Amino acid sequence: MARAQRVPATRCGGNPRAAEETAVTPAGVIRVWGTGQLQKLVRRWELGWRRSDPGRTVDSRLTGSDVGMAGLYTGFADLALLGRECTAFESKGFEWIFRYPPAHVQITTGSLDRAGQSPALIALVHRDNPLSQLTLAQLDALFGHERLRGAPKSLRTWSDLGLTGDWADKVINLYADDVESGTGRFFRRAVLNDSSRLNWERLTEFNTPDVGRRIAQALTADRFGLAVTGGLSESVPQVKALALAPDATTEAVAATRETLVSRRYPLTRAVCAYFNRRPDAPLDAAVGGFLRYVLSHEGQQDVAGGADYLPLSLETARQQLRKLDGN
Repeated sequence: MARAQRVPATRCGGNPRAAEETAVTPAGVIRVWGTGQLQKLVRRWELGWRRSDPGRTVDSRLTGSDVGMAGLYTGFADLALLGRECTAFESKGFEWIFRYPPAHVQITTGSLDRAGQSPALIALVHRDNPLSQLTLAQLDALFGHERLRGAPKSLRTWSDLGLTGDWADKVINLYADDVESGTGRFFRRAVLNDSSRLNWERLTEFNTPDVGRRIAQALTADRFGLAVTGGLSESVPQVKALALAPDATTEAVAATRETLVSRRYPLTRAVCAYFNRRPDAPLDAAVGGFLRYVLSHEGQQDVAGGADYLPLSLETARQQLRKLDGN
């Protein structure tokens, strides 16, 4: 059955000059749009920034990632904080107006297992399943019809993954978040190399607020299922998580706070800050000052002191600071 076409809710149109005029930042104020999950953290960042640079203010309108980029390219926001990377549509909307792409840096590591807070994706199977690990190429060959990571064939039954006995001839039933959700888009980019052709005949998608719990329930009832999802914070004894590796030459690791912060876990997510930096002009001083605080040791301690997101590693923070400086 053909999948229903989704129509973008917002189209960008208008006058580039008008957008540039709207984008002027009021003195001492930066306007921040984006995901509401960052409300408390942005407040902590603002307090820390103002201690080092008095007189600065953050005007935050954190109503959702899906409106953040629209605020940026229409000039009503100076920063768009997204719990994901911006979509191609959002980037093109910005480029259509300004004729250059939006700049961005990562500002936190996503959570380990908190729904809505950029959780890492995990592969799950029934607890009776003897499998302990997978590579991303194997996940691609399970879910992706095109197998863009180079697998020679699709993986359809458990014998294709080396299982024997009662498991060998059983078809692998697949479960995942809706492919057009934020989690689904990340999965397609990080695992399927941006392919949109999945093995639909074996895949059941979920699009509910409690998607992790719903998928875990489905696996509990399906001994021969395999799922990829995120945000499953509750313990479900009937399912287990698999260690993952980028490829067959790399050690598979489990998703933990440590492997996410170090980026050793291959399906770690990040929160990104997008901003308007003209190629021929310096970054706005207020925007740059705020982001430098966010990426500082103190700013990342603000992240570590909360229960939601994880901080960047020291090396990742340094990399993002170099990007901020245009290097």
